[in-house]
Amino acid sequence: SPEWTPKILDILKEKEVTATFFIVGENGEENPRLLQRVLAEGHEIGNHTFTHPNIAQASGEGARLELNATQRLVQALTGRSIRLFRPPFFGDAEPTTPEEIRAVKIAQSLGYATVGLRVDPDDWAGPSADTIVERIMRRIEDTNPETRGQVILLHDAGGDRSQTVAALPRIIDGLRARGLDIVPISQLAGWTYDQVMPPVPAEDRSVLVNSYVFLTASWVQATLHTLFMLAIGLGLARLGVLCGLAIWGRFTSKPSPAPASDGVLVSVLIPAFNEDMVIAGSVAHILDSRNVKLEVIVIDDGSTDGTSDMVRDRFAADPRVTLLTLPNGGKARAINAGLAKAHGEIVVALDADTHFEPDTIARLARWFGDEKVGAVAGNAKVGNRINLITRWQALEYITAQNLERRALAALDCITVVPGAVGAWRRSALIELGGFPTDTLAEDQDLTIAIQKAGYRAIFDADAVAWTEAPDTVRGLMKQRFRWSFGTLQCLWKHADVTLRPRYGALGLVALPQAWLFQIVLGLVSPFVDLLLISQLIAVASDYLQHGDQLDTGHLKMTLVYYAIFIAVDLATAVVAFSFEKREDWRLLWWLALQRFGYRQLLYYVLTKSVSHAAMGHFVGWGKLDRKATVTLESATRAPAPAE
Repeated sequence: SPEWTPKILDILKEKEVTATFFIVGENGEENPRLLQRVLAEGHEIGNHTFTHPNIAQASGEGARLELNATQRLVQALTGRSIRLFRPPFFGDAEPTTPEEIRAVKIAQSLGYATVGLRVDPDDWAGPSADTIVERIMRRIEDTNPETRGQVILLHDAGGDRSQTVAALPRIIDGLRARGLDIVPISQLAGWTYDQVMPPVPAEDRSVLVNSYVFLTASWVQATLHTLFMLAIGLGLARLGVLCGLAIWGRFTSKPSPAPASDGVLVSVLIPAFNEDMVIAGSVAHILDSRNVKLEVIVIDDGSTDGTSDMVRDRFAADPRVTLLTLPNGGKARAINAGLAKAHGEIVVALDADTHFEPDTIARLARWFGDEKVGAVAGNAKVGNRINLITRWQALEYITAQNLERRALAALDCITVVPGAVGAWRRSALIELGGFPTDTLAEDQDLTIAIQKAGYRAIFDADAVAWTEAPDTVRGLMKQRFRWSFGTLQCLWKHADVTLRPRYGALGLVALPQAWLFQIVLGLVSPFVDLLLISQLIAVASDYLQHGDQLDTGHLKMTLVYYAIFIAVDLATAVVAFSFEKREDWRLLWWLALQRFGYRQLLYYVLTKSVSHAAMGHFVGWGKLDRKATVTLESATRAPAPAE
């Protein structure tokens, strides 16, 4: 045990006592330097199998594999073989049952001498130090004085061994006070050190191979553990900082300006490709906007359905609506074509599946009285909470995307004005050449670029829009692949901003945290889940073999850290919901489940995006199928509970 074995070794060194350590191979593999320290300080090493199974119940081949794996490990790490063996769950000096005899027979066939015991204080069960000392001294006194010697069994791993550590100095002093010598197994048996731990012959090249194999396995184990602790630590720190910044921003932000007057012209650009199911609803809700003068430009980007016909049929008589039809060239090109026709100094661009609330445009437009403001992000919400997939996304929008946007807004460095709901200063867009066409996340790309140009990008949580989220796993993965690949493109494209003080919090906080938490931590997180799953499997396997005697120390530690992270995650979600004026708090019930299934899908998508980027693959837009499942009336009501 990395926690208890060093303390025991320190006591043995201080008391000048040599002991025999029976090694569980997988523990030695995880702590190779500790195993080497045991040998370096003069102690003996014996075999206690590799995974601590009941050898008597294992197959003959399985038992041999257990013993040989630990043998190879010790040889690789120490250059010596081991000849002593203590079977797990073997409770006496002599085998007394057919199963115990079978275990001894298997070990003997492999050249081991089986070591039993006479004095067992059952310290593995966690009695007090006083009880451990009392049991050992009583059993020593009850021993036949003509017996040549006794073996005392103590445990340095497998759980909390604090009482064993506390008892050990008293045991040593008590035995010596009775005139007894404390010796290793070899001396008790009348053998030499080299007999119980013979050096591996110099010509045995397998030791070198085994050394690389076991050290690599040890490195993998250590790396997984480090990644787990790093991911949990960074995750907790990020959640705390996000909440802190969001709360700080709420109390330090300036009051919102008055709504824009009716004389302010806002150009609303709606790019559309095969959106006949949703385009009419989107335009209709825009036209219902209050306190703002509008022109609506629908850009049909080469649709092959009835998108243009739908716009003509519904809005041909409304002079505020203009329809442009273009050959298909992508969303950014379509928006730029609309931008060239726009007359308003304020430009609102939105996805064709999105429904604006009546005051949303006025709330976005009111900020542009400040000449430094180049873009305003609105509050995007999922409006089709119709199944588990969309409810998870609704939860994510609130607890992750919008909370992060609030936190970054407190530092004046938001990274995304979402395509679903955002407004831009037209002159700034013209200055930058319009919407960029070389990334899949043109909204994020432009948000960063507009701040590089010296403008501010801010967040208005009251400017709410309801968007149609993918309601299938396939649709979700398609959308998120585009998002994550586009984010990689933007971070790479604007690498000149990252860690540059001249760009303030955008360069020192926003983009570095995007690299760290959206990319690096997203790639590490699957290993965190893998560690938890592997430990659950290991404990389940041990339980089937050992019942209530299994070691759950590693699992308990992992579960404790994971539970802390889940608790903080829940607290963060509560904070995020408290910022929202109208939300269904019943969504929080889905938070725990979101960690098991939904997050893993996002991890897979991110990994796929990174691999495609690394290989230089071309990635297209990935058009989603629309189902027209958003209505403003249903979106503003509390979603019904899950079936």
